[in-house]
Amino acid sequence: MAVAERGTDQASITPRRVTNVANGFSYLSLTSFRNYREVSFETGLDKGLGAIVLTGRNGAGKTNLLEALSYLAPGSGLRQATIAEVEFRQPGNHLAGNHLTGNHPAASTHPEDFSRQGGIAWAIHGRYLCQGGEHALGTGRDPLAFAQSGRERRVSRLNGAAMRSQASFAEILTVLWLTPQMDRLFSEGTSSRRRFLDRLVYGLDPAHAARVASYEQAMRERARILRGEAPTASGTDMNAWLSGLESEMAAQAVAIAAARLDAAASLNAAMAEGIGPFPQAELAVAGSVEESLGTLSALQAEDLLRERLATSRGSDADSAITQWGTHRSDLVVTLSGRHLGGEPLRAGDCSTGEQKALLIAIILAEARLSTRRRGEPPVILLDEVAAHLDKPRREALFAELQALSAQCWLTGTERDIFQPLSGWAQFVTAGDGRLQNDA
Repeated sequence: MAVAERGTDQASITPRRVTNVANGFSYLSLTSFRNYREVSFETGLDKGLGAIVLTGRNGAGKTNLLEALSYLAPGSGLRQATIAEVEFRQPGNHLAGNHLTGNHPAASTHPEDFSRQGGIAWAIHGRYLCQGGEHALGTGRDPLAFAQSGRERRVSRLNGAAMRSQASFAEILTVLWLTPQMDRLFSEGTSSRRRFLDRLVYGLDPAHAARVASYEQAMRERARILRGEAPTASGTDMNAWLSGLESEMAAQAVAIAAARLDAAASLNAAMAEGIGPFPQAELAVAGSVEESLGTLSALQAEDLLRERLATSRGSDADSAITQWGTHRSDLVVTLSGRHLGGEPLRAGDCSTGEQKALLIAIILAEARLSTRRRGEPPVILLDEVAAHLDKPRREALFAELQALSAQCWLTGTERDIFQPLSGWAQFVTAGDGRLQNDA
């Protein structure tokens, strides 16, 4: 199935030299993270370099570095890993830095044993420069949490002060990413697409992350009460407790749905501004709350959801599923101008190459829109994206990235494919838990 392409003349896809990249990470350090025992890294941001190109063999740790950066944004990172899964556990690794070497004892394969033995919990620190100045960002595993509560816990800091949650990172910066695992986004379950949509909204509406976190917390608490796990209380007290949580869910859900709908409409408009041969996507949000906002006021939509939640308490308790709310919404993506059987062609029915191109088009549209709304471009993480594009699309991607003046982190096994970025990119080789700046 061929993609309906827009203009692809050479002038439209020639990379544009840009030297005014003003925001991004100037420094990054990892401790006990994946295959990095310890590494610190300074970028070429002060030299106006906009791209950091990480090359090396498969398994060298290129994606791990991007994953670390994704933890300095709301959520659980680009792999959705658990707190324990990212702990350094590779025997015989080295203390890795630009100039550091040495042998260290292997970490325990059990995170709880690791913390009891006094080992170093994983941590990520970065210095992020933006219009508001330089910020010190940090996140990592709380080394005392397991011993104190029997559960792992992640902590985050901004300029040395503890943050209430990772949602606060969205107030400082926007981080977008594409990984090979996301190639299945349009054919997977709704939860992956919903997370993808919410990450897009974070870049346009920083308060969205806190709303999603508050909604999910209230939903978890309601489910816990319905399971009978709450402290003993009278029926009246329990109903009041549930009513309060359902009111919180309804208020947050309507705000979440409104932000998603606004983002989808704005992204559809921004999609038309792309250059080169990327297809144009049409985004829509399908869900009961989003649907109610089409005909009801925000207050009426809140009332409706609150009534539905109250009515479904019994069935939610029996099924252990919350039937109503924005946690069940879905992102619907179609290929603009294309139809199948009289209906718009859904992204899930497109070829693998078309789906990849649609994802790139969405990310680029988000970057353009986020830059306008927030006054500075996002940080963009692209894992193995260039290797799967033909030359015209690869050149168009590089051209758009440079036109955005955004700090971009790209990975690949071969350096040659990134040669069009020479003079604008910092080339780094990853391997054996080390990072080496190339000449």
